[in-house]
Amino acid sequence: MPIAMKCECGTDYNFKDEYAGKSVQCPKCKKVFAVCLQGQDAATQPGDQVFNRNKFLLRQKHFAISEKYDVCDEKGVPIIFVQRPMHLLRNLGAIFAGFMAGGLVATLFGILASLTSGALQAVLVILAVLGGLFGIIAVSIMLYAKRHITFYRDKTKKEKLLEVLQDKKVQIINATFTVRSPDGAELATLHKNYLYNIIRKRWYCYKPDKSILCLAKEDSIILSLIRRLLGNFFGLLRTNFIILEPAGEKVIGEFNRNFTILDRYVLDMSADAYKTLDRRIAIALGVMLDTGEKR
Repeated sequence: MPIAMKCECGTDYNFKDEYAGKSVQCPKCKKVFAVCLQGQDAATQPGDQVFNRNKFLLRQKHFAISEKYDVCDEKGVPIIFVQRPMHLLRNLGAIFAGFMAGGLVATLFGILASLTSGALQAVLVILAVLGGLFGIIAVSIMLYAKRHITFYRDKTKKEKLLEVLQDKKVQIINATFTVRSPDGAELATLHKNYLYNIIRKRWYCYKPDKSILCLAKEDSIILSLIRRLLGNFFGLLRTNFIILEPAGEKVIGEFNRNFTILDRYVLDMSADAYKTLDRRIAIALGVMLDTGEKR
């Protein structure tokens, strides 16, 4: 059923249901307004109004064990606090426990090998080595903590606005992360393939129904190849990304690193005038383009 809306300039619109809860820009007066669900106003729309903007400034905090960001508006005023804990002590403990388990398995097989001889002894020695390695890896992975990302209202961390969950502890070829709202609703899935990234870094964003939502990739294939050879070359070859619509042709956003000593980024979604990409998903993608690429 079409959603009837009237802009403040007096222009009437009839939006499809898929636009419910999104913000759009009036082509006539350029004012941005929310497409309300039937019987609701903009204040009751899904998400938080702090995300209702086109530009976000990201400032990564240095000299911190965990990865932390201040997300600011265009004037530089902090509006969101982001944290991705390292879980340093727990993960060091997981590695230690893995070595202990691996050592125990290797010792048991070693004792058995010392009590035998010939071919059986050789087999037990091999099992001691392989079992030790397996014990180290299996126990370490089992106890290792996933590195989720949480978006808070401010540094007090009393109010959660958004979270990005690391789906698997071990992500060798493919890495996936689930974007969720505070009530646990899935908003999108972010996916990258490490093999593709050898040539040109790219991230795919999927809807909960697994259809493609957008694509983010390095801004230039030529610069991408040069970066593989020279690195960032003292910061001169900064890695920037463009965000494209599902068809992969129209640019709807950019994620650029400023030319500064410290990590400063700008997520600019101005090209997505009708806000086809939920800004919560956009800012989650922006953070992953930094922390997920270990920039």
